[in-house]
Amino acid sequence: MPNTQAPRLLLMSPDDNCLIARVPLAAGESLEIDGAPVVLPEAVPLGYKVARGALRRGDKVLRYGAIIGTVTADVAPGAMLHTHNLVSDYIPTYTLASDTHSFIGSTH
Repeated sequence: MPNTQAPRLLLMSPDDNCLIARVPLAAGESLEIDGAPVVLPEAVPLGYKVARGALRRGDKVLRYGAIIGTVTADVAPGAMLHTHNLVSDYIPTYTLASDTHSFIGSTH
């Protein structure tokens, strides 16, 4: 019987090296990415990015076929891409740090 369930990960462009979670995904969940089984190392919230394949520090991340940022640490296939391992190449990423408001990657 064919699988009629919508995929849990969405590929926006064939050139992308990230996928978008269409539903919240649990840590330890097993998915297929490009025909290979992948176990998610962490929970991934709805709409967040995951690595389509292994990425190395300094690699550019493509979404919609365009560069959106640079990986700051090695990333395994299926790992979530977010501010802990990805920095925007275009705008500072604002976060609420434990002690103050700050921009990730900023020396200010």
